[in-house]
Amino acid sequence: MTPHDVTSLAVAILATAGVILRPLGWAEHWFALAGAAVLLALGLIPADAAWGAVLKGADVYMFLIGMMLLAGLALREGLFDHLAARAAGAARGSSTRLFLILYLTGTLVTVVLSNDATAVVLTPAVCVVARHARVNPLPHLFSCALIANAASFVLPISNPANLVVFGAAMPRLSVWLADLALPSLGAIAVTYAVLRWRFAGMLAAEAPVAPEVPPLGAAGRLVAGGLGLTALALILASAVGADLGGPTLACGVAVLAGVTLATGRSPLPVVRNLSWGVLPLVAGLFVLVEAVFRTGALAPLSGALQTGGARAPDLTAALAGAGFGIASNLMNNLPAGLIAATALHGIDVPRQLHEAVLIGIDLGPNLSVTGSLATILWLIVLRREGITVTAGQFLRIGLLAMPAALVMALGLLLLA
Repeated sequence: MTPHDVTSLAVAILATAGVILRPLGWAEHWFALAGAAVLLALGLIPADAAWGAVLKGADVYMFLIGMMLLAGLALREGLFDHLAARAAGAARGSSTRLFLILYLTGTLVTVVLSNDATAVVLTPAVCVVARHARVNPLPHLFSCALIANAASFVLPISNPANLVVFGAAMPRLSVWLADLALPSLGAIAVTYAVLRWRFAGMLAAEAPVAPEVPPLGAAGRLVAGGLGLTALALILASAVGADLGGPTLACGVAVLAGVTLATGRSPLPVVRNLSWGVLPLVAGLFVLVEAVFRTGALAPLSGALQTGGARAPDLTAALAGAGFGIASNLMNNLPAGLIAATALHGIDVPRQLHEAVLIGIDLGPNLSVTGSLATILWLIVLRREGITVTAGQFLRIGLLAMPAALVMALGLLLLA
């Protein structure tokens, strides 16, 4: 490996570490952008190659913007606060029933709106419900965090990382469901069982008070209808193998325009409050992984996956799923997903191996707070609510939930 390659790898590693550790409290995207800028400034990656890497994420950017618009509208119009309060009322004084209802709500939001929506929108709604219901919010908040990843491979739209891992090779919805529906259900069920067992004592000691349900206005109902139509549009797009970013962005803009026309309220506050830093973060990571790819450092990984997939497909799939699951916690699942996509690109491997890697990328981050963007966003929401969850607390829960769910999901995938 040349000094040029070693320097490229060092820059990529340092930038990724900055994204995860956030020294000085700086936002994650500054480190990804700084890493990309250093690569360009030192001539370690040509400008056209860097720009090409940025353009590779076009579908992901559109998907994220569309989902953030829908989530922002749902938050502003009180849709999720309304639904969460109704869920608390349906618990009828049972803390365990409330836990199940909110877990299922988080599952539904993750499946049809993505795991980031669960972290950003449902988490603050759960905080409100817990305060009004006079219960400890921690069991329900951990439920939000873990289901955001555990349910994120039910559909292609459930996690932006799915678009990263498969890219243009995204399977049709019928194939996706045939292969991944059962592993998804297994991961969701095991995660629930572990959380229910872990928080059994805390839940048994409480009796939630039914909170007052905030009314849902005409704009909120319009957003709810828009979300339903968006989910339908994306399911249809998945069914025919179309890209998901364009339809998501179109739906988000259409719902924003509809609410604006119906209410006369300016759309600018919703647009300004979007987490725009996510876009340069993803773009910077695409450039960093492209630089790593150009060093040839991923060639041994590609070769190992191709050889193992041909000689021992099930064992290779299991090891790859577990390996990428662990790697997601060391470097976050966005760069891990990009590395996986790059390593798998252009090589002939069984479809189950590709799907096992996806399960590791999606489910593995339930081990630590640095594992996924959704979990990082969840932590940011908790800080805004004045709630502290340490890395050690999350790890103690993750060590119980993630390995069990990962083994279940990979086992169901490979035994099918």
